[in-house]
Amino acid sequence: MTPADLHAALFAPLEDALRRVGPALEVAEIAHVLSVGKGVADVAGFTDLRADELLTFSGGVMGIASSLGEDRAGVIVLGDTGRLRSGDAVRRTGRVVDVPVGAGLIGRVVDALGRPLDGEARIDAEEFLPVERPAPPIMHRASVQVPLQTGIKAVDAAIPIGRGQRELILGDRQTGKTAIAVDAILNQRDSGVLSIYCAIGQRASAVARVIQSLREAGAMERTIVVVASGEDAPGLQFVAPYAATSMAEHFMAAGRDVLIVYDDLTRHARAYRELSLLLRRPPGREAYPGDIFYIHARLLERATQLRAEYGGGSLTALPVVETQAQNISAYIPTNLISITDGQIYLSPRLFEKGHLPAIDIGTSVSRVGGKVQLPAFRAVAGNLRLMYAQFEELETFARFGTQLDAETRRKLTRGLRVREILKQREHDHALVPEQIAALLAATEGLFDEIEPDAVAEAERTVREAVRKHLPDVCDRIAEGAKLGEEDRAALIGTMRDALSAARDGAPEGEGAEAGQGDGHA
Repeated sequence: MTPADLHAALFAPLEDALRRVGPALEVAEIAHVLSVGKGVADVAGFTDLRADELLTFSGGVMGIASSLGEDRAGVIVLGDTGRLRSGDAVRRTGRVVDVPVGAGLIGRVVDALGRPLDGEARIDAEEFLPVERPAPPIMHRASVQVPLQTGIKAVDAAIPIGRGQRELILGDRQTGKTAIAVDAILNQRDSGVLSIYCAIGQRASAVARVIQSLREAGAMERTIVVVASGEDAPGLQFVAPYAATSMAEHFMAAGRDVLIVYDDLTRHARAYRELSLLLRRPPGREAYPGDIFYIHARLLERATQLRAEYGGGSLTALPVVETQAQNISAYIPTNLISITDGQIYLSPRLFEKGHLPAIDIGTSVSRVGGKVQLPAFRAVAGNLRLMYAQFEELETFARFGTQLDAETRRKLTRGLRVREILKQREHDHALVPEQIAALLAATEGLFDEIEPDAVAEAERTVREAVRKHLPDVCDRIAEGAKLGEEDRAALIGTMRDALSAARDGAPEGEGAEAGQGDGHA
């Protein structure tokens, strides 16, 4: 072997190994942390940083470039700031904050960045979308045409919601706001609507109860849960609703109907106020920054009904906001009322009286849904709000002991029965034909002879009778047919027979069967 061959045999493998492990040239713009606060950090050293650009700190913590100055930048930290120290390196990523989207998220519990929180396998994302996206242009939007049934009689009858609408749910603490939103999700069992529940600043125990309710009802198979709890960084709480909306927009662009619940935007506003004050932005009313209206407007404007040529999907938003001492004219509630297409107000006064759900029909309104309400619903509940308002006014005067005429007493009697009909247990969803039958029975006076405490049993009797004996009528109502005189007469006759049989305790016969099942009135 020649010397050259010997050299090649001995040193060639070493030269290859050195080339593989040798230093590689990496081009990166690196800055350093100047100071760290609760949820924010000041960095210096970047020369070409973009607004809302994603940054990475040492240890894998991420942040969003927010307040850009000449020599420093304020960063919203999306993680635990306790792991950061002054002098730590910060790197640019060249991209904005994005989240995974696609069918792999359905049935999962994730955080504001799309990372799994349920302990299951890694999420296979179809693609990534930025959390901040422009709302669909006006020319891409269609009018709201299809109702979104919640299964709650007071909502579907008096405050109807359409697919693509933004309906605010507001009320004091512990009045049932989350229960209304969760019931709306549970009722989409057979509608084909995909649901997203976004928890912002909630206690972990409260979020766990919601997830448990969804699992027990089998709704997690068509639901995505996005969680930024009160223990998480304020930056994650701020990003969470935008991330959830991007996940929903992916399905909307594919032609799906999506329902998204933001629970709640009061805590979202507080998290943004905290970040803004830490970033030394000038405070305004109630110490909120000047763009507090804009952060919610740009979020809720993304909810819409798309035209067929742009996918034909819809995104229905149910934002939740908490009031204090029934003050719906406070800063954040009035902002959201002006942005949304109506509001469902839950009254502590009704809640204390045991009227559940505690929906104040007089204060609540839907500015869109009435146009898409089923014709049969409009025929039965068209004047429900007016009749109920008149009843409440008469009830107030009757407390003074004024002598009442027969017509006034009749209105009071009927109004009391309608109030009982509008009461409903949590997770007790009523199909549209059954809701119409119950409201028709109340407004036609079939419950006038029944004591108010027994109206709930009578309602179950008529619902069972209609479902059992008039399936064709129920199908026509559900398909959107008008309530003709024959169908109306058939409903009233069947319900009257069922109530009579239940009252008499008939042991056999068709009428008795109609009155059995859920109990006797």
